[in-house]
Amino acid sequence: MAKDYYAVLGVARDASDQEIKKAYRTLAHKYHPDKSGGDEQKFKEVNEAYQVLSNKDKRAQYDRFGQTFQGAGGAGGFDGFDFSQFQQGAGAQGFDFNFSGSGFEDIFSQMFGGGMGSTQRTGRSGRDVQVDVEITFAEMITGVKKKITIYRAVHCTTCKGTGGAPGTSSQECAACQGSGRIQKRVQTILGTMMQAAVCDHCHGRGTTYAEKCATCKGAGQYRDDVQEQVDIPAGIADGQSIVVSGHGEPGDHGGRAGDLIVTVHVASSKKFVRDEHHIRTQQHVTFAQAALGDKVTVETVDGPVTMKVPAGTQSGELYRIRGKGVPKLRGGRGDHIVEVIVDVPTSLTRAQKKIIAQLRDMG
Repeated sequence: MAKDYYAVLGVARDASDQEIKKAYRTLAHKYHPDKSGGDEQKFKEVNEAYQVLSNKDKRAQYDRFGQTFQGAGGAGGFDGFDFSQFQQGAGAQGFDFNFSGSGFEDIFSQMFGGGMGSTQRTGRSGRDVQVDVEITFAEMITGVKKKITIYRAVHCTTCKGTGGAPGTSSQECAACQGSGRIQKRVQTILGTMMQAAVCDHCHGRGTTYAEKCATCKGAGQYRDDVQEQVDIPAGIADGQSIVVSGHGEPGDHGGRAGDLIVTVHVASSKKFVRDEHHIRTQQHVTFAQAALGDKVTVETVDGPVTMKVPAGTQSGELYRIRGKGVPKLRGGRGDHIVEVIVDVPTSLTRAQKKIIAQLRDMG
């Protein structure tokens, strides 16, 4: 029975990206195997659901095709293939397509596993892994190296990824005759078709062993916690992603590993407000400082800086401290923009009132 990824995360089908992310964080924390009372199986299901629903393209495919869309990512699927072009010219008696010289021969060779092209086995790429990392505002300014733990598939170290127990002999898989694929009937928008799928006897390797590896149960891979260190550059924006190539899940038969996609979330600051590459703060000054001018101490991300407040400064005026803003990813920095707020006294002594009245009369 196909899994309902929305039900796994406990969200509605029209849930926003933020709602999906929040539900994932809550459940991943609850079911993590390292925790007391954790549940490895549910943790896997939560991660699988999030990897699909957090990806715009994968979610769209899942909403359209259901869980069977996963086969579209590998050989024999419909990932990224637009069938709308076939709607024209489709008569009541069926479809009549001429693919000669059009490039579709290669596409259908990949989709349906031979008959129109080569049947040579090729390595399947591993899946991408997406994780979220939160950093402080200060770490965003300086950049930071973050160690993260990822629960993902890894090559089995016992059998070196072959799936066979060490020392046992291999033989051609009888189920797929060494091709690594089997044919199965699937229902598509074009009707019933034969589709190539990874052989579940040899896991697509084309060979089987007299004895399966006890560690990975013949899969050649198993899931485990993996430590990764990610370099987060200074000035990264909230919600921006870093792609670490080749650090996702491993591929099969020498296929390239997927990528690790790290989405960075920057915590807000109580002192500073980010405005693209600038930082904004407010600086309160007295009525006398604004009228007569003065030097004030402004707190920046690099520490305190002395700033001159010119005589006659009005409340709301902006002053710029150059080069004290957010670092730019390609070099340079923004500025620190200070809004001056003139504090008007709410209670005055008689002497103070007299002086201000004299100033009013002089004006």
